[in-house]
Amino acid sequence: MPPSSSSPTRVPVEERLFSLVLALLATETGLTKNEILSTVQGYRQRYASRGDNSSLERQFERDKDDIRELGVPLETVEAPGDSGNNQLLRYRIPKGAYDLPADVVFSPEEITLLGLAATVWREGSLSSESRRALMKLRSLGVEANDPIVGYAPRLRARESAFDPLNLALERHTIVQFPYLKPGESASRIRTVAPLALVQHQGRWHLQGIDQDAQGSRTFLLSRMVGPVKVTNRTFEPEGSDFAAKALDELERIWARSVAEIEVTAGTDAAARLGKRYGDAVPVARDGESFRLTVNYSDSNILADQLASFGPEVVVLSPAHLRDKVRERLQATFRAHDDTGEDTDG
Repeated sequence: MPPSSSSPTRVPVEERLFSLVLALLATETGLTKNEILSTVQGYRQRYASRGDNSSLERQFERDKDDIRELGVPLETVEAPGDSGNNQLLRYRIPKGAYDLPADVVFSPEEITLLGLAATVWREGSLSSESRRALMKLRSLGVEANDPIVGYAPRLRARESAFDPLNLALERHTIVQFPYLKPGESASRIRTVAPLALVQHQGRWHLQGIDQDAQGSRTFLLSRMVGPVKVTNRTFEPEGSDFAAKALDELERIWARSVAEIEVTAGTDAAARLGKRYGDAVPVARDGESFRLTVNYSDSNILADQLASFGPEVVVLSPAHLRDKVRERLQATFRAHDDTGEDTDG
């Protein structure tokens, strides 16, 4: 029977890492590299029982580093009497080392929220992928803990652009997408060599080389207003640590971009900004105004947020942010003005 021409179903990287952690937690004795590659979701789809798995092994090596950087205590255990044989090395995550500290406790509200979060990705007691992996592990003579393996995560970024961009990152391929910059009435197709996907202040950003501008640019995924096209053009990234560099740059922008605003106590704005900035919000009686200093990385996003509070917030500085908020308030007024007359506000 000829091999299928269709490529294996791609498993998102976050699901592969999650599956790897669960598999290594599920057995006390650990798993060999071959057992991991042939059974764990995200690897087994590309595993060749009698073929070359070198690229898959390199992927596993990178994944090991990634989960260790996340603070997961991954251990390697050498086979008794066969020290130095890498093929017999077993990988495991000691469950006791990965438990929460004894002094960490949750309130009833937090436990409720954790329970709700768990129901998002729990599929009964065992998902079909978990059952398949569990049966394969048992056929290899590996004892596994059913409750731990019995979860299939469904982790998704809000923006639909995330998955195709992540695929392009793995394949080092050029992408194209329609991008709408603030203040422009129409989007423009951008052609980019993607280098990193990072989340900063709750928003996803793509850092890459703009092929038209021939320079490094950062794009907000929320401003990609159409499908991302992954082209057949490949490239070889020059450099390393792209994600760390992108986050450092965003953090520098955040640190130097400061706004001073005046907020009315007892309002929705005070409550929401209070949750965001915590102890920075002074105590004030309802109806009184207090000043608040806030950082931002995108003045247009902050202007949208502040304008949504209407008269509950007044921007004191910088001037360009105040102007942007005023423009949004004027546009809202015009959209709801029954007289049909324009106004300068």
